[in-house]
Amino acid sequence: MSIKERIPILLEEKRELTVKEMTDIMGVSKQGIHVALKQLLQRGEVVKFGRAPMTIYRLPERDLLHEMEELYIDSKSEEFLDKHFLLITELGEMLEGLKGFSLWCRKRNLPVVKTISEYIKTRKKYEQYYNSLQLINGLPKLNNTKGYEDIYLDQLFYLDFYAIERFGKTRLGTLLHFAKQGQNKYLMKKLVKEIGPTIDLLLKNRDFDAVAFVPPTIRRETQIMKYLERYLEINLPQVTVHKVSGIIAVPQKSLSRIEERINNAEKTFAVAESVKFNHLLLIDDAVGSGATLNQIAGKLKRKDIAKKVTGLAIVGSFKGFDVITDI
Repeated sequence: MSIKERIPILLEEKRELTVKEMTDIMGVSKQGIHVALKQLLQRGEVVKFGRAPMTIYRLPERDLLHEMEELYIDSKSEEFLDKHFLLITELGEMLEGLKGFSLWCRKRNLPVVKTISEYIKTRKKYEQYYNSLQLINGLPKLNNTKGYEDIYLDQLFYLDFYAIERFGKTRLGTLLHFAKQGQNKYLMKKLVKEIGPTIDLLLKNRDFDAVAFVPPTIRRETQIMKYLERYLEINLPQVTVHKVSGIIAVPQKSLSRIEERINNAEKTFAVAESVKFNHLLLIDDAVGSGATLNQIAGKLKRKDIAKKVTGLAIVGSFKGFDVITDI
């Protein structure tokens, strides 16, 4: 019996094993184990968890494997799921497209094929909100939110909604949530790769002559806004926005009233710049109320740092004053 044939049998018995444990039990070389595991992983017959120095291997869940074998999905539906759906499980697995959607359905006891059709129909309803640059115009939402005395932003865009009805977080919403909360550089890199082309297209089609990034409120070892600032590689002069606060830093997501959010943004962000610009692009990770971007835009204009300010976020809420509380 070959190493490739022995590994699944061993995992069936032991549930999970490291490469070292496999070599000790089977009495073969590490190189032989790695070659066999690579083939098994490619075929989906084994799954890997963790990273060196503690990487373990298990058999995939049988129900999901069986379900995948029974599914007959047309290629267009599969392509749509690949583009739009991403699931990160409670074990930290990242499952894209059909595989992720199948597991999502199974956890909710939903028929996969029927639910795929419903998901595509629901997701396509939101396509009407995208412009020719594949951006969502968030300014009407801001204008229709009660509580603002002035709207300072000239334009407001985001790349996707944070969540959609029934199906929850979008692909970008999922990436942003787990990248930010887990301070996960792998997901941040994936996020930059996915949003970069759309931002490049916006830059080519607008007359921006400066950029600014909204600074983080909560201290983290790896800040997603700093990561975006570095790796989006926007070749424009940068205006620095400062976060200033009292003894206790209060994040916007902790505030449930629009008046509190506006006051927080107005009093805890500062801009000091002597250079003047015509059109500045102001970037944030998410738009809930829009207060942060709008109040910073007001400061930029009152100090004559920028004549026009366009806000851009990776994700935004769908309608009205909708608080995004978990990123």
